[in-house]
Amino acid sequence: MYRVLAALLISLTICITMMPLLIRWLRHHGIGQLIREDGPHAHFAKEGTPTMGGVLILASALIAFLLMAGSLERGTGFALAFTMIGCGALGFTDDILKLRRQRSLGLKPSSKLLWQLAISIALAYLLVNRFGVDTKLYLFKSTDVLVDLKWGYYPLVFVMVLGASNAVNLTDGLDGLAAGTTSLVMTAYILIAFTQFRNSFFFYRQVNAPLDSAIFAGAVMGACIGFLWWNTPPARIFMGDTGSLSLGGALAALAMVTKTELLLVVLGGLYVIETVSVILQIFFFKTTGRRVFRMAPLHHHFEMKGWSEYTVLVRFWIAGGLLVGLGFILFYINYVGTV
Repeated sequence: MYRVLAALLISLTICITMMPLLIRWLRHHGIGQLIREDGPHAHFAKEGTPTMGGVLILASALIAFLLMAGSLERGTGFALAFTMIGCGALGFTDDILKLRRQRSLGLKPSSKLLWQLAISIALAYLLVNRFGVDTKLYLFKSTDVLVDLKWGYYPLVFVMVLGASNAVNLTDGLDGLAAGTTSLVMTAYILIAFTQFRNSFFFYRQVNAPLDSAIFAGAVMGACIGFLWWNTPPARIFMGDTGSLSLGGALAALAMVTKTELLLVVLGGLYVIETVSVILQIFFFKTTGRRVFRMAPLHHHFEMKGWSEYTVLVRFWIAGGLLVGLGFILFYINYVGTV
């Protein structure tokens, strides 16, 4: 467990101490956030706030992980790092294009989709053919196989990478919301992966190198907390798509290597709710011409109703924390209860 805690502290220290330097550099080069004109009026004051802080989140987490993970046992750690870097590179490209074009639209949706598809195919190939991750979905107990997807595992990986990265990206609309909720989910994954490590005699058929997963989750959690120090309202820096997409990719990869693909829907339930609110808004507006919410994602709806940003943030943290707690309880009862 000391390696997990060390990774957390290293990434937190790097991120929290180096962030002021990054903020000054971004300000000097005029790299600031662009705000949607149709968004809450309170957000207009955030125009020009330094963005792309996700670069340091990504760097801090990877440095800490590589220092503590050692030899990247059985390749699982490589798969985790690859996914986070790949999604982070996608977000970085999106951020750069937004800054060059001076508008809040970066990569075309089709280009982003193709990039995520390429990352997913490479990840699925590595997991199945190189790192020994099986293609089965487990329900309730880790011995209960819901279905063996076989080649269908490739579409599942794509859906998970696409869904998780975009869901965190959609949630990243309030100061501290994405970083805070990701810290909570990573806490659960530290406990899940370390439990699998301590009970490896029971999980060895399903899970490879769970200690690497715990260390990785600790490193990402530490980076998120370090970033959150500077991102709490009023934020001095935003993570940008570089941060949100890389964090979403990290969550998807952790779910796959720990064989908790279905459980991620509960652990990341807040992300699911935010994403569903956007889907419903688009669907009903296109079919009926009416809006379900005053604005989507859901956190903006409550802002438009008059809730302060602090109120929305804290209440969403509470909701996210409850869902994370529920997810870990389900894991403990249904996955470990038979040990």
